[in-house]
Amino acid sequence: MATNKTEEQQQQSQAGRHQEVGHKSLLQSDALYQYILETSVYPREPEPMKELREITAKHPWNLMTTSADEGQFLNMLLKLINAKNTMEIGVYTGYSLLATALAVPDHGKILAMDINRENYELGLPVIQKAGVAHKIDFKEGPAMPVLDELVQDEKNHGSFDFIFVDADKDNYLNYHKRLIELVKVGGLIGYDNTLWNGSVVAPPDAPLRKYVRYYRDFVLELNKALAVDPRIEICMLPVGDGITLCRRLK
Repeated sequence: MATNKTEEQQQQSQAGRHQEVGHKSLLQSDALYQYILETSVYPREPEPMKELREITAKHPWNLMTTSADEGQFLNMLLKLINAKNTMEIGVYTGYSLLATALAVPDHGKILAMDINRENYELGLPVIQKAGVAHKIDFKEGPAMPVLDELVQDEKNHGSFDFIFVDADKDNYLNYHKRLIELVKVGGLIGYDNTLWNGSVVAPPDAPLRKYVRYYRDFVLELNKALAVDPRIEICMLPVGDGITLCRRLK
């Protein structure tokens, strides 16, 4: 027979949940997330990625970085699909970029775009030391003009095996309109933060951080659009802050 929780049980249950909306993991238990990191992720994390993660942790905007479990996931995914020509929109210090660079073959290419070169250069010495900097073509500035230029040339259509987007959420749908032309049939686009700190199911009066509340509607709009886009099949995963994989069908 079901019974109501005592006040003490409720407090214990709440204590096991993430106390901050901005926490990277969507798991209900910090202990469970820590178990995943310590059992599966950190022991297998390549030394350059560990070094870059630790450097990034000291940066005031470290919440922007890709989580270690998501970095591991991306690295394995790229190997599974044998990606060679990839793109990344939103680089920050380059943790996910390094995960990609370590996964693609020596002749692989990554077109990487970010509005802030200074953040990228924070991680660049680690990327160089790892021997993968030659795979990266970094462009500073907004991604949209670069994408428009790529789309104009038909030889770029269907030329990318994998594209990862972790940038301005209010432009995700604009990116999608262009990226669907650039990714190959059978290729993948990964949109990061599609569960947006869990706020996608938060009630209207939930106490959210300003930036979380501001971008939530854009994330919800993207999720609705991807769910009905006949050109792709999708899989939304609760890894990191939520990542939606889109496989191009036609």
